[in-house]
Amino acid sequence: MVNIMDTNEEECVKEEVTLDVEAETNPRVEESDSSEDEVAPLNTVGDVPLKWYKDEEHIGYDITGKKIKKQARKDMLDSFLAGVDNSKNWRKIYDEYNDEEVELTKQETRLIRRLLKGKTPHAEVDPYTPYVDWFLWEDAKHPLSNAPEPKRRFIPSKWENKKVVELVRAIRRGDIKIDKPKEESCLYLLWGDDSRSADKAPGINYIPAPKPKLAGHEESYNPSVEYIPTKEEVDSYNQMYEEDRPKFIPRRFESLRNVPAYENAMKESFNRCLDLYLCPRSRKKRINIDPESLKPKLPSRKDLKPYPSKCYFEYKGHKNAVRSISVHTSGQWLASGSNDGTVRIWEIETGRCIRIWEVGEGVQCVAWNPMTGLTILAVAVGLDVLLLDTGLGDDEEQDKIKKLLHVEATTVANDSDHNGSLVDWLQHDKYKGIRMRFCKTITSVEWHRKGDYFSTVMPGDSRGILIHLLSKKLTQKFSFKQHGIPVATKFHPSRSYVFIATNKAVRVYDLLKQKLIRKLEPSVREVSSIAVHPSGDHVIVGSREGKLCWFDMDLSSQPYRKLECHPKDITNVAFHRSYPLFASCSEDSTSYVFHGMVYSDLNQNPLIVPLQILRGHAATNGRGVLDCTFHPRQPWLFTAGSDSVVKLYCH
Repeated sequence: MVNIMDTNEEECVKEEVTLDVEAETNPRVEESDSSEDEVAPLNTVGDVPLKWYKDEEHIGYDITGKKIKKQARKDMLDSFLAGVDNSKNWRKIYDEYNDEEVELTKQETRLIRRLLKGKTPHAEVDPYTPYVDWFLWEDAKHPLSNAPEPKRRFIPSKWENKKVVELVRAIRRGDIKIDKPKEESCLYLLWGDDSRSADKAPGINYIPAPKPKLAGHEESYNPSVEYIPTKEEVDSYNQMYEEDRPKFIPRRFESLRNVPAYENAMKESFNRCLDLYLCPRSRKKRINIDPESLKPKLPSRKDLKPYPSKCYFEYKGHKNAVRSISVHTSGQWLASGSNDGTVRIWEIETGRCIRIWEVGEGVQCVAWNPMTGLTILAVAVGLDVLLLDTGLGDDEEQDKIKKLLHVEATTVANDSDHNGSLVDWLQHDKYKGIRMRFCKTITSVEWHRKGDYFSTVMPGDSRGILIHLLSKKLTQKFSFKQHGIPVATKFHPSRSYVFIATNKAVRVYDLLKQKLIRKLEPSVREVSSIAVHPSGDHVIVGSREGKLCWFDMDLSSQPYRKLECHPKDITNVAFHRSYPLFASCSEDSTSYVFHGMVYSDLNQNPLIVPLQILRGHAATNGRGVLDCTFHPRQPWLFTAGSDSVVKLYCH
């Protein structure tokens, strides 16, 4: 027993010595997989977000289920003082999960520094250790065995045999069902279409060949009498060109034995084969669409009433074409100017002519002052613009009008760019008003909404747009040069903007800032008229080619809609002040009434619906309706024609 114990002790000592020597020669990093070295977290909430405990007094629960109360956090001053007093304070980090401060050891800081530099965490680890070969190369040409396949791999497996037997028994019992192959039908549709055969071969784009026309009664050997042509018809067939001549002329035989052989049988068969072989065919999918479904769904005209549809009244008295009409803001008076040299004022409800002025020349334009208390009428006649006192107001209004239409001395407005006088303001005693003398013909007069400013247009000058101030009798040329011939002007209903329409485009200017705001391009041959929506954000433009362009100022400088409604020139366009209506008149003696609803929602486009075509004016000297305007309160439309008649259309 003693000898055995002695020998065991000697072997243990030798093993310890060898281990110590190996440890000194090959130092290794001490690693431990024991979970005892890891400190368990105090908080046991798991993956619960800590923001859920933001308003609570605790941050979680420990392993016993007790609440872990939040510690009082230090402010910035306390943290700074703690860092000054403690030199190791920079090692401390805040553990948000356990709500405590943890101080890093020197070894941990060393590991962090090595990781930031892109090195291995432990300095003892050699990333470039020598390669260890896992194969034995002694007496071997290849690292793996090059022996042939063993014989046992070619013998059928016993277990596979058992598995196959189980599958066969399951099939016999009916547990496993195998789909039977589809039996192809031996019947074929002889005279049918071969297009269904494409479904039998998926993946192949089979296109059936076109079939020739089947024989009819004409090709019969004994057709009816009505199918057999006469001798005159046969002679006429022979005189035709070969291309136009019928390919088959019916003939009659007593029996089928008497029918001769068809002389073109081989030729037609050969051409048929060429068609099938050389003519390319392609499959085109045709979609059957109802044309009515492509039309936009518009509301019914009955739901869009009221709108003018019938001629209710006619104002007769002029002897020549009526060029211009204007309705007073009160809706009680209608002014009209004609080529016969007269200006008339009508009472709308009764049709009675109240005043007549004979100006001696054809009237180009008439326009009422938009202020209700100022019954002043502006009339463009040749080189003059007459500001007339109609005498329709009360005594107080008449005194105010007389002060406005009084000129103490002849006022001459000069322009530095022009040698002569621009406008002469003269007192006109005959008509009890003002006579403004211009150097060129005036075609249009437009009032500002406040009734003190008005503009005039001289088409013969690129700077032929003038703005006048009635209260001070002043005239000023428009500061911007127009690129084209000016046609008409319109003031914005609520802002200090002015719309100037030339024969090619419409430009919008800001009168206060003196700059160009927007340029509208209708893309038409020539602009003839313009109208501004009461909101000021939409504009319609008429052209000489019968097209009507609707512009959305907030959308684009191009037309939102372009309506081709008139076959001839559009003479004027107009918006209604309160109803969603606009109209256009043309030299084709018709007027079109449209429903134009503008929504306050900017995401919804305006609704444009054609409502009515108004006819009734007779064409004279190739001209039809020359002007149109709406009643300020009622859905009524006034039209002036070349037949010297003014018509009123009501709902």
